[in-house]
Amino acid sequence: MGGNALSEGRPADGSVAVCVYCASSPVEQRYLDLAAEVGSGVAKRGWNLVSGGGRVSMMGEVARSARLGGARTVGVIPQELVDREVADTAAEELLVVDDMRERKGLMDAHATAFLALPGGIGTCEELFEVWTSRYIGMHTKPVVLLDPDGHYRGLLEWVRGLAGTGFASQRSLDALTVATDVTTALDACAGSAS
Repeated sequence: MGGNALSEGRPADGSVAVCVYCASSPVEQRYLDLAAEVGSGVAKRGWNLVSGGGRVSMMGEVARSARLGGARTVGVIPQELVDREVADTAAEELLVVDDMRERKGLMDAHATAFLALPGGIGTCEELFEVWTSRYIGMHTKPVVLLDPDGHYRGLLEWVRGLAGTGFASQRSLDALTVATDVTTALDACAGSAS
């Protein structure tokens, strides 16, 4: 994967493709419902969904709901997870890769916007990479964090505190849009992708 994967732009058909980062481990039903609402919202807008290619937890739910609404889904998954039988084999396009770095590069290349839902350290790692890449000018795609219930409150307070110590600038903080509802989050994803 080349170094400019993030700047490759929209899918060949010109549509919006939202890359959703979220949990793939067992979570409370309210988070599955949130993922379903996001997937349905992507479909209602006529957009495509890019995901980590798993069929479990929030990752599976966002993809199922998007497909149910008519969205095209692209999943990118490492072979090791395919071997564990957690691949979203119903995806219109399932790309199997060797490792997590290749996975993220292909997800980035297929997306016109990035949306992080509640998740754990993997979700945070993915979010921070695309957020940082946007801040330093490697891409101009919207980077959105959907936090309807304060899941990321502590993390956001910490990051905002970095601006007061010189470890982060206000401009870097402004490279991330934080939303508390699905409609606002998806509107933000339309940003420069529309």
